[in-house]
Amino acid sequence: MQFRIQEVLTKGKLPIIQETVQVDSLLKGRRDVLSASPMQVELNITAVDGLIHVDGHLTSELEMACSRCLNPAAVKVDVPFHEQFKQVAELSPEDEESDDDTIEVIGDAIDLKPYVEDLWLLELPFVPMCSSDCKGLCSECGQNLNEHECGCNRGSIDPRLAALKDLFIDDNK
Repeated sequence: MQFRIQEVLTKGKLPIIQETVQVDSLLKGRRDVLSASPMQVELNITAVDGLIHVDGHLTSELEMACSRCLNPAAVKVDVPFHEQFKQVAELSPEDEESDDDTIEVIGDAIDLKPYVEDLWLLELPFVPMCSSDCKGLCSECGQNLNEHECGCNRGSIDPRLAALKDLFIDDNK
């Protein structure tokens, strides 16, 4: 996913980049991801007023462990991608004010793969769920409550707050 900056600045636009990126190495050590399809990358590269704009989408499908019941949950990741690059002779010091949306680049080539991988990883769901009404696991016995009720008494109240349990009981009943 590399391209030459001068080529973009001269032509104004490059052909659309369509690539498949393997994500297995990115997910190493993540036990919550059961399986993942390769990431499909589609990027448009244009140049306007000396700035290089890269826009597109990153898509993939994953199977992750549901955060409530631990069953497999199908997750579709569709991430809009937008980065802006500017070629410079040397990087400006961090204490100077600069445009936070523009990434300064030294040299004549830009490799988009690290930017694509970072954004994709940031968009992975933190709390995947198999369904919006997932009941999860019983805190007493570990039974999957989506399959059937276990009969455990899960209504225990902290003894320090037990006096408050009658506060909202309607006396008119």
